[in-house]
Amino acid sequence: MRYRTRAEIVSQMLQVAKQDLSGVSKTKIIYGASLSFFQSKEYIQLVLDRQLLEHDRERRRYTLTQKGIEYLELFEHTRAFGDI
Repeated sequence: MRYRTRAEIVSQMLQVAKQDLSGVSKTKIIYGASLSFFQSKEYIQLVLDRQLLEHDRERRRYTLTQKGIEYLELFEHTRAFGDI
């Protein structure tokens, strides 16, 4: 079993958020991206800082931003070339 890169983990988180454009819970992101609670704190902060997800504190939901959509498209395009 190989380790996932940070880019792969972020991509998985964004894929989870993409499934429901009205927003997803932190729990759904954690389970969908197979993260521990400790890892989730680091990675959620990372995607928020990079403006790939937005956090609606009132609804306690995370939504995918336009920048997040662009990141996913670029990641998938790059991944199509395979590991070099």
